[in-house]
Amino acid sequence: MSERAEPAWKQRAVERSIKSTRLRAEQRVQRFLEAAQAIISENGSTDFTVQEVVERSRQSLRSFYLQFDGKHELLLALFEDALLRTAEQIRLAAAEEDDPLTRLGVAVQLLFSLCRSDPRDRHPLFTDFAPRLLVTHPAHVKVAHAPLLDLFVDLVTDAASAGTLRPGLNPRRVAAMTMQTVMFTAQSSGGQDDLAARPITAEEVWEFCAAGVTGTVRT
Repeated sequence: MSERAEPAWKQRAVERSIKSTRLRAEQRVQRFLEAAQAIISENGSTDFTVQEVVERSRQSLRSFYLQFDGKHELLLALFEDALLRTAEQIRLAAAEEDDPLTRLGVAVQLLFSLCRSDPRDRHPLFTDFAPRLLVTHPAHVKVAHAPLLDLFVDLVTDAASAGTLRPGLNPRRVAAMTMQTVMFTAQSSGGQDDLAARPITAEEVWEFCAAGVTGTVRT
């Protein structure tokens, strides 16, 4: 004898309850994220305590640990969110251009500008947290970068389809190498040498990347 199906009203009630619970959890998470981001912006670093975030968000410590395992997971959530917003910002900026190679150039230069280490306008999640995360949790970095990588794969694929790239290139590998080159250069610039006096520019980075993917030096 088959099991008796639950009545439709009961299924609807459970679904509403789950939806309501999920919405409240999302709101609590957002308040923690906003509190942590505010503290990071004020301090210019990721050096803060969970208790500070709890107090700033006006929520309980118990509520925090229902949403996050600890500070690392909170920072990871902020990092993933920042990269998602970065990818969307770059996608919108690139979409304003008609030429596929120009779109890729816009993406490269904007990514460089957003990730650049600047003592006057620091981005601790990229300059402090990300390098440590790469060493301690490389798998987390890969997941966090997925939206940005997908965007660059799309841009490289479009440029290749338009015949502007060297033949035989693998779009995903080219996208990954381009991203890594741009982000590493941006985050490591500003040392105590000639680069400090004459910082690398976004245009220089794009010229370097363009020469690699097209085989032509742009002037």
